[in-house]
Amino acid sequence: MTHDHLAAPDRGASRPFGRLLTAMVTPFTDDGSLDLDGAVRLAAHLVDEQGNDALVLNGTTGESPTTTDAEKETLIRAVVEAVGDRAKIVAGVGTNDTRHTIELAASAEKAGAHGLLVVTPYYNKPPQSGLLRHFTAVADATGLPIMLYDIPHRAGVAIATDTLVRLAEHGRIVAVKDAKGDLTATSWVLSRSDLAFYSGEDALTLPTLAVGGVGLVGTSTHFIGAPAKQMIEAFDAGDTATALGLHRRLLPLFTGIFRTQGVILVKAGLAAKGLPAGPVRPPLVDATADELAQLRADCAAAGLELPE
Repeated sequence: MTHDHLAAPDRGASRPFGRLLTAMVTPFTDDGSLDLDGAVRLAAHLVDEQGNDALVLNGTTGESPTTTDAEKETLIRAVVEAVGDRAKIVAGVGTNDTRHTIELAASAEKAGAHGLLVVTPYYNKPPQSGLLRHFTAVADATGLPIMLYDIPHRAGVAIATDTLVRLAEHGRIVAVKDAKGDLTATSWVLSRSDLAFYSGEDALTLPTLAVGGVGLVGTSTHFIGAPAKQMIEAFDAGDTATALGLHRRLLPLFTGIFRTQGVILVKAGLAAKGLPAGPVRPPLVDATADELAQLRADCAAAGLELPE
């Protein structure tokens, strides 16, 4: 099914989703159910206090593997209503089933999302021709702009440079969340397409900007969104010394948030700050006391105090 009549988003904007996005955790209540009130409060904090231009909902950091389709749609509706007038809401809809991904894309569009994050199909390891077919089918089925998510260490397969360049020809495929960790490959895609590249690895934001990237989809930015955005803005303004200083200052948390699975430490840190988080769902496990102590040390090294 195609929707060629749907208007393509404006490709003229070099930053279709702004400079700073956070892949937001999904708050749960103590019994593990969806905490919508908490999600609304956390979204407002990330936009109004941390300076996010957009939020990614229902990504891996949002525990998408263990939330239902209905929960995903409910979450999008609530957050769009709460902050959608001052930040773009990008919905993670990627699965390893093209049909299911298209269903989630339609649901997210209906719920009011402003864009879609579509990860490489994982585990079944399709060839590049399969990736091309998958992403094109999803883009054909929606009117929303799409950010591809290239994360081979989780998906098991990378989106090849030639595949990304071909996908860039689609009017609705406008951006990439780049967690490949290969700045040479990134450079080649940027030299051959007009895709907007967002770093998908917090610590590689500055190097990604240096080869033509436009911003960050972060995890540590639940806590250090404001200085991370300041780093991006300093680089944009040509003040590379300030950008480098901020990169080095924030590095302990850019990396420390991933000492275990990112959402585990984000939820522990949010709880310490009195912000909505709640437990993680199995098979994830909540942070240990030692892990929380290490997170406090990493925060302190980055100039951030995490309350006891």
